[in-house]
Amino acid sequence: MNYSTAPLKRSAIALVTFAAIGLAGCSDNDDETTAVTTPVVPPVVAPVMQDYSISVTNLTANQPMSPIAVVSHTQDSKLWSTGMPASVALETLAESGDGSALANETGVNELVSGSGILPPGMTETINLSLEQDDVADLSVITMLVNTNDAFSGTTGFDLSTLAVDQTTTLRLIAYDAGTEANSESKGTIPGPADSGEGFNAARDDNDKVHAHPGVISKDDGLMDSVLSASHRFDNPVMLVKVTRTQ
Repeated sequence: MNYSTAPLKRSAIALVTFAAIGLAGCSDNDDETTAVTTPVVPPVVAPVMQDYSISVTNLTANQPMSPIAVVSHTQDSKLWSTGMPASVALETLAESGDGSALANETGVNELVSGSGILPPGMTETINLSLEQDDVADLSVITMLVNTNDAFSGTTGFDLSTLAVDQTTTLRLIAYDAGTEANSESKGTIPGPADSGEGFNAARDDNDKVHAHPGVISKDDGLMDSVLSASHRFDNPVMLVKVTRTQ
């Protein structure tokens, strides 16, 4: 009797074991899940902008001004200093009216140019939009084109002092770049009074930026001058209004 029942018991145990394994396998397959991680994309934050308008008026009688250069730059840089030599970029503007090289000066963030020649008595407004972190100093500069190397402007104006809708008015004198003698002679002045040479790398003056002594003209005894009394100017020669609009 023992021989007949032993195999039956072993078979029953085997069946129970297989059933347990089968259930365990089914349970594992049903409950298993795969975790999916979704990357977190930070939101795009638009830069905070500050907007300015720069209004420039030519106060002279017969001195057209080259396209106005409006320059944003860091507080530790200036485009010129009186008593110091002009940079090549400033020399180029003061002798030819071309201010494009100012964009490469140390500390310059942005250069915006006017639409063209600013005739006597006329006004042009140039808009400037800066990211808040770039708001620092402003320079405005132009050449008096019926001269050898006269320019007018301001450098190092602190934009951060302006609140929204606040305006600062500047009355600006004429400077002499000190890079070209004020001979007023034929072929040396790029403006319509002569249509002569513009930039010349040779420097034949005192090589220091200073207040311009003014035009003499042939009407006041400078016989070789191509300029007349109408080309003379008194200071200020330019009116600039800087307004923060936003």
